Amino acid sequence: MNELLPFLGYCALMSGTPGPNNMMLVASGAHHGYRRTLPTIFGMNVGNAVQTFITCLGLGALFVAWPLLHSALRLAGTLYLLVLAWRLAGSPAATDRPPQRVSFTEAALMQAVNPKSWVRAVTIASVFMPPGWSVPAGALFVSAVGAVIGFPCVSMWALFGVGIGRWLSSPARRRVFNAIMAASLALLAVLLLN
Repeated sequence: MNELLPFLGYCALMSGTPGPNNMMLVASGAHHGYRRTLPTIFGMNVGNAVQTFITCLGLGALFVAWPLLHSALRLAGTLYLLVLAWRLAGSPAATDRPPQRVSFTEAALMQAVNPKSWVRAVTIASVFMPPGWSVPAGALFVSAVGAVIGFPCVSMWALFGVGIGRWLSSPARRRVFNAIMAASLALLAVLLLN
């Protein structure tokens, strides 16, 4: 229990603090509602779980051995987040339409280029793997627990978006909201690059 509580706290902190995933969930919740955002939430959780599992099996060692690989992944992640920010902002002719929802698959695959997700996975692999367990069993355990803890934390961001969505009934407010969320996502992308 002494080892489990810090791990649970870390998972809640990493899932509940602002980041690219949560900014997308606020926007999706605001525009599409909670129920239609669930595939994105599940995709993020599955992507994080798979990423954590693979990292615990040894992928994190590649980043230590080849820091250039980590830098390339960070750059790819930044570029992808900037594309998502552009998509969220919408084209000038279509700013009155809600942005397209991020699918389960897109959300899951996004974790591969999300720097915050990599930090989370590498930290879990290096700090929170259960001692005395086989590597596959420990990796499966921490991945599953991370997904279970992550679901309600990221759901709160989508529900926050749902609450804001009621305010977004006018096209002018929706344009301002999309611009703010897109700028926030772009800023996070640039900050994660450093």
